[in-house]
Amino acid sequence: MKAVVFHGVGDIRLDNVADPVVQAPTDALIQLTASAICGTDLHMVRGTMPGMRPGTILGHEGVGIVTEVGADVNNLRPGDRVVIPSTIACGYCSYCRSGYHAQCDNANPNGMRAGTAFFGGPETTGPFHGLQAEYARVPFANIGAVKLPDEIDDDQAILMSDIFPTGYFGAQLAEIHRGDTVVVFGCGPVGQFAIVSAKLLGASRILAVDHVPSRLEAAQAQGAEAIDFNREDPVAAILRLTGGIGADRAIDAVGIDAQKPGATSGGGNGASGGPPLWQPGDGPSQVLQWAVEALDKAGTLAIIGVYPEAHQEFPIGKAMNKNLTLKMGNCNHRAILPELVDLVRAGIVDPSEVLTQREPLTDALSAYQAFDTRQPGWMKVKLEL
Repeated sequence: MKAVVFHGVGDIRLDNVADPVVQAPTDALIQLTASAICGTDLHMVRGTMPGMRPGTILGHEGVGIVTEVGADVNNLRPGDRVVIPSTIACGYCSYCRSGYHAQCDNANPNGMRAGTAFFGGPETTGPFHGLQAEYARVPFANIGAVKLPDEIDDDQAILMSDIFPTGYFGAQLAEIHRGDTVVVFGCGPVGQFAIVSAKLLGASRILAVDHVPSRLEAAQAQGAEAIDFNREDPVAAILRLTGGIGADRAIDAVGIDAQKPGATSGGGNGASGGPPLWQPGDGPSQVLQWAVEALDKAGTLAIIGVYPEAHQEFPIGKAMNKNLTLKMGNCNHRAILPELVDLVRAGIVDPSEVLTQREPLTDALSAYQAFDTRQPGWMKVKLEL
């Protein structure tokens, strides 16, 4: 089968690889009909998330058709159409039963304290072959593949594999209450869904901080108040717009992908010539500094942007002295997905509005390059199979 394979930092290829096979009674094999490129994939390609094993298939977002199930997968059968949660969970340990599927005791073969297991990640996450391929093996498939109703098409479903749940998770972590003023840092795909989710949870005002015009326009189309950090200091703007008080809740939807001050989208140290990014040792990311400064006293900061373990700096003194609440982590996709499926099926949210590009898997490498360099209009890329 064809798959997008990691060979080294800045070196990914469309290879012919062996088809997956059932390895455990809880496995299922899925013929992918859609995958996607995520900002997290760029962490591995750029090397900001180290430890990738050469030969690993990339991608953690997938929709497809069940072709084979193991003996202990009793809720799926060949022919079922499913969406695959990006993080892998057993469904029966104490963490899964409490809704912390991203901290499953059993999914990560590196041990119960090894942290989140997900598709297409570094060795510390499994590793598990990813979903930018024609076929995939899904472990713990009775919990790791969610059946889709006919009313939800692939364009909608692929956005529920990762980024819609992650945006919703960020809004949950931020403890948004009706009437809150919320600032979302980063208006990429996850940031757009953080805006959607903040609205669902009752935020009265949403401020959206970015510098890419198409992303700010998309945020404005949702009713958010756009702040271009290349045109004005975002903290000063947030304070001005809130009467000097600051925002009640902040969501960091950027993570280590934050650009260094003065960077532009045209060049730098990305694997495909992307913008200069924060690296371990550069100090607290600009987003974290802005978020802590822009929050009101006793506000809440939710961090859903990805940071590698080597990134250890945070403006803790200022956060402590403002009585801020900090909440963060990897999304518990499986806990959130069923609710989102119902919202989309009911027509309350149409996630496909965030989808801007549809490319065949055979064009994945050129799509990666355009996405990495933040070409205008490239918000979210679906790979069709």
